Amino acid sequence: MTPRSRRAVVTTLGAAFAGVVTATAAAPARAQSATTDRHPDGRHGRPPLRGAHAHNDYEHRHPLADALAHGFDSVEADIWLVGHRLLVAHDASGLDPRRTLESLYLEPLLRRVRAGHGRVYPGYDAPLQLLIDIKTPGAATYRELSRHLERYRPMLSHCVDGRVYRGAVTAVVSGDRGARAPMERERVRRAFYDGRLGDLGHGLPASFAPLVSDDWNQHFTWQGVGPMPARERAALARILSTAHAAGQRVRFWATPDRPGPAREAVWRELHAAGVDFLNTDDLDGLEAFLRAAG
Repeated sequence: MTPRSRRAVVTTLGAAFAGVVTATAAAPARAQSATTDRHPDGRHGRPPLRGAHAHNDYEHRHPLADALAHGFDSVEADIWLVGHRLLVAHDASGLDPRRTLESLYLEPLLRRVRAGHGRVYPGYDAPLQLLIDIKTPGAATYRELSRHLERYRPMLSHCVDGRVYRGAVTAVVSGDRGARAPMERERVRRAFYDGRLGDLGHGLPASFAPLVSDDWNQHFTWQGVGPMPARERAALARILSTAHAAGQRVRFWATPDRPGPAREAVWRELHAAGVDFLNTDDLDGLEAFLRAAG
């Protein structure tokens, strides 16, 4: 969908939602909390995973709660700006005024952090990464997002004049690249930027872009069948070396995600190479892989 068509759809939906938001927003938020606060330490008291990213997390039966129950340390929410509301959905046809960034993610996380004495996983210091993928024009959407995040500042990592202060949750902004300019102008910033591989080596500091994500298929041909070509393995090593030297972490989306030997082979290569986040829609599958990998 083009930016112009996205704007047209969202404008139309915004008008349609205006009459129902007040009546419907509060109850679903309360209902969601019953599932989102469960399993405070992951399943069966196991430690949280490192490098587990829940792609399109909001499409699971219990957004956020299911990922946390599996011990994931990164979750992804796609947002659309409709009026002054940030709605969570994969595309415009799925927009629902009850499913906001606050009700599905920010409010449950704040409750969890308060209950966990300042941590998402009590006893574990690493922040949870909340990847916020902007689907509507980036500049306007980010400005509204920045205002929303201000209300949750007690739990959020933030950056002041280039110096990072770590919180229980680190919000990272991905999606529409128009968000970059307003983010760079903020002296105090409560979100960070998700760079692309093309940004590596071009002076984008980790204090602004601690994460670099890209489409696996734009850079690699290997899909897990047969051995990984030596040339591609070397290219992956160079990417990781460059990113890690700059203090940045790496994630690829669109890696094979159908259960089976090909996915396992790709995950093994990425994990062994030091890719920081493995991307999946299959929470059970990735948890089992990472627990076994140690």
